Amino acid sequence: MISSPSTASSLSAEEATAKLFDQSALTTLAERLVEAARRAGADAADAVAVRGISQGVEVRDGRVEESERSEGDDVGLRVLVGKRQAVVSTNDVGGGDGVARLAERAVAMARVAPDDDYVGLADPSLLTREFPDLDLLDPHVPTTGELERRACEAEAAALAVKGVAKSGGASASTGIGGMVLVTSTGFHGAYLRSSQSISVTAISGEGTSMERDYDFTAAPHAADLVSPESVGRSAGERTVARANPRKVETCKVPVVFDPRVSGSLVGHLVGAINGASIARKTSFLKDRLGEQLFARNIRIIDDPLRRRGLRSQSFDAEGVRVKKLALIDEGVLTTWLLDCATARELKLTTTGHAHRGVSSSPSPGSYNLHLEAGEPTPAELTSDIRQGFYVTDLIGSGVNGVTGDYSRGASGFWIENGEITYPVSEVTIAGHLLDIFKSMVPANDLSFRYGVNAPTVRIEGLTLGGR
Repeated sequence: MISSPSTASSLSAEEATAKLFDQSALTTLAERLVEAARRAGADAADAVAVRGISQGVEVRDGRVEESERSEGDDVGLRVLVGKRQAVVSTNDVGGGDGVARLAERAVAMARVAPDDDYVGLADPSLLTREFPDLDLLDPHVPTTGELERRACEAEAAALAVKGVAKSGGASASTGIGGMVLVTSTGFHGAYLRSSQSISVTAISGEGTSMERDYDFTAAPHAADLVSPESVGRSAGERTVARANPRKVETCKVPVVFDPRVSGSLVGHLVGAINGASIARKTSFLKDRLGEQLFARNIRIIDDPLRRRGLRSQSFDAEGVRVKKLALIDEGVLTTWLLDCATARELKLTTTGHAHRGVSSSPSPGSYNLHLEAGEPTPAELTSDIRQGFYVTDLIGSGVNGVTGDYSRGASGFWIENGEITYPVSEVTIAGHLLDIFKSMVPANDLSFRYGVNAPTVRIEGLTLGGR
């Protein structure tokens, strides 16, 4: 990504916006790179061109502390010579023979690369020919003044909560990101996705008794954002609720995960079923395909085609068609997440989960994930817990993807006789992911706010490490 000053001074607002949304020059550049690679001796090639535009404002105590804007177009070329592959990237091919030089360099690198039996472009029969409108681009690009207003309103709402001592800062941002993909097998595809966000951090107490918490909202369209006032008020209320936390004794209790953190459990599953981990045999689930891992009412969905989704797109990084997929259906693990290379290695077919940057070859990844809601309300989920722990924040990344061992720092609230009572900090929660999956019970409060969404979730018998 390269930073550059805005050119809006010489263009009207409408013309500047239209220029940001126009990917025709990037498409032409990608086509030229693929053609140049073939002329230089590549057996096959694909090119990606990635557009990134971002603008952000940070405020503290009602005053702007930082305002940044960046724009950049990066391109990457992957070439294949026999079973050998190379990837090159640049943000400046310039004029003249820059395209030809980049292609020649890539082919020369491929010729001396080691053989890899699994490299190659996607089979043409798997390429998408339909590009549904997922409504990912907000036609209105916020001005710096609008971003400043959103951040200030969020901060003011947080400071207005009784018990909030000061602001930890607030921010608002907007951006446009997109990709053009052209392959030598005839695929041409492009998408653009806008992003907007508001976040705020509030602080309560003073000295060694200070506590902080936050809230944020993010969406492609401004209309789908939670209001700045609601974000700020939530951050303030969360912060005040954490005041004067207590320590608890080490014990084994039911643990309830707030929706803000319950999606992390879905993330651990998805990391373990990534095709790259399965091919390397570094996942604790490597032999569990088709097995019952969860209760029969559990479904975990990956949906790249969700309208206005934070991670939606109509094709993957190899041009393969994408579709809504149940990773867990009636509690059963149904699939790995595969790109073409990992699929070939595992003697399977890609699931359309290839992701790629300009300087790397494709690798598997997820899109919009969610754990489907259950039937009980959050209150019903905790009503029979005599003693337990309600998690609102997780710290660190103590999860072993090879063994499935789970241990994370946490803070939240103590549950006593079915009621959430006093705040708790400086504890760890530990168990094994297979046991966590098996005992998972979701509530009915699913909402779509993040890239990975889950309702309130109850897990039985985790070890709470305290004093």
